[in-house]
Amino acid sequence: MTGPTIAFFTRLLDDASPAERYALATEQIQHAERHGVGRAWVAQHHFRAAEGGLPSPLVFLANVAAQTSRIRLGTGVVTLPLEDAVRVAEDAVVADLLSGGRIDLGLGSGGTPASFIPFGEDVRDKAPTYDRKLRLLLDALSGRDIGADNTLYPDAGSLADRIWQATFSSPGGHRAGIHGHGLLLSRTQPRSTDALHAPLSALQDPIIDAYLEALPDGTAPRITASRTVFVADDRAEALRFAEVGLRRAAEGFRRQGQTIPGDDLDELIVALDTHLGTPEQVAESLASDSTLARATEVAFQVHSVDAPHEHVLRSIELFAEQVAPALGYTRTDTIKEKA
Repeated sequence: MTGPTIAFFTRLLDDASPAERYALATEQIQHAERHGVGRAWVAQHHFRAAEGGLPSPLVFLANVAAQTSRIRLGTGVVTLPLEDAVRVAEDAVVADLLSGGRIDLGLGSGGTPASFIPFGEDVRDKAPTYDRKLRLLLDALSGRDIGADNTLYPDAGSLADRIWQATFSSPGGHRAGIHGHGLLLSRTQPRSTDALHAPLSALQDPIIDAYLEALPDGTAPRITASRTVFVADDRAEALRFAEVGLRRAAEGFRRQGQTIPGDDLDELIVALDTHLGTPEQVAESLASDSTLARATEVAFQVHSVDAPHEHVLRSIELFAEQVAPALGYTRTDTIKEKA
């Protein structure tokens, strides 16, 4: 029995211009591919450079596909309530064809209320809007009539089998499960005031339970657990970057109304579910996260440590070459070696 596969996740937050952010993220994904990472996820964010640098993930991934050959490429996520569902289907199909069938389509309902206004949407209606647009998207990808006797062209091939849904809740896990979709779990989650120190597994295991219970018989689970991971040759170096990035992240979450307990760095590392240090220290930290034992894929991201680019490359290398083998995680190059 093999362990979960590994993936690289980026919100494209390098301290650089947009064009350079895209170039650096592309280089990071290429580096991940060279080190046996099986998939790269990119996040979508609108309007605010500090929250994320990429409003058009499928455009970006089509370009990355031309500069890579094996690594799978996923949207983590497309904010579906802010999109035209038919256009999402069309763009995903074209990107999938250009990539040689390497696109995974991750979807979510969105989180930043102010981002809904320019798109003419009301954040209070995001749940029913998401459900309505999801139905239309699935009809399009499945080749069904989407109005006036129209069907999708080009057709979606097997893309409908590569949909993932992100959620913070058990009902969201159930929704992903009943469709047979993959489940995307976040690197951290808000805690209620009576459970501020609850481990992340206490929040995410019930989501997995609901997902597995809802999966149709015979459907293999697909569970990606994203985690904040920064691996360095020296823990002091990791802490130096974390001092800046985690404090900035904590302030951002607090502005959104979340309670982030603690002020010293060690407290923030725990509160923000961060795994950092040398390969041995990161492996030990991740081993204590019981949810990861239930995942089929572990996606590592440097956010919110947000180290400089060359340190991100080193973190990717150290995670793939030392942390993943220590935990029994599976790299794509080891799969090929066993085949």
